[in-house]
Amino acid sequence: MRLNRDFYIRNTILVARDLLGKILVRKEGKKLYKGIIVETEAYINSKDQGAHFSKGLTDRTRIIDEVGGHIYIYNIYGMYQLFNIVTEKKGVHGAVLLRAIEPIEGIEEMYKNRYKMEFNNPPRRKLINMSNGPAKLVMAMNISKNEFYGADLVTDNRIWVEDAPKLSLDQIARSKRINIDYAEIGRDYLLRFYVKDNPYVSK
Repeated sequence: MRLNRDFYIRNTILVARDLLGKILVRKEGKKLYKGIIVETEAYINSKDQGAHFSKGLTDRTRIIDEVGGHIYIYNIYGMYQLFNIVTEKKGVHGAVLLRAIEPIEGIEEMYKNRYKMEFNNPPRRKLINMSNGPAKLVMAMNISKNEFYGADLVTDNRIWVEDAPKLSLDQIARSKRINIDYAEIGRDYLLRFYVKDNPYVSK
């Protein structure tokens, strides 16, 4: 069963933690991709300088102003796209970056999407590298900003998050977020959450 609106309109930090273990689902025609969310980062408000929306809403970040459950995708380094989920009630800005997933269905097709080659008994290292990072999971699931920016995970029939048993706190680790050393306010926040000992967590 897909997660409903009430899940996403809560405190951003709680959503980021509770997304661990849930299943991201992407339907592309007759293809179905599924991956367990194993790593997230919370971006909490306009004072969090690690957040793209810390300097106010722009055309790029406008979807952050919507009610939780919408998709926010942005480009980095001119070549990669990252997948975020808007949180909180409408007008209260927050988002969760999905950093890694563990593929569980549609693995062969996800492999083709990621590497542009046929799936032919690849080594475990290459399977893990398929989706153990925020840009990698976007490529593996063939998600694009043009198609999914602003889409609603609660109602969209192409993409959603399925519920799964909540992980216990002793299964979850937290740390500083990655690659935001420039953020004087926010870089030391422990807002990265990941499943302990899961090989798909980004390195």
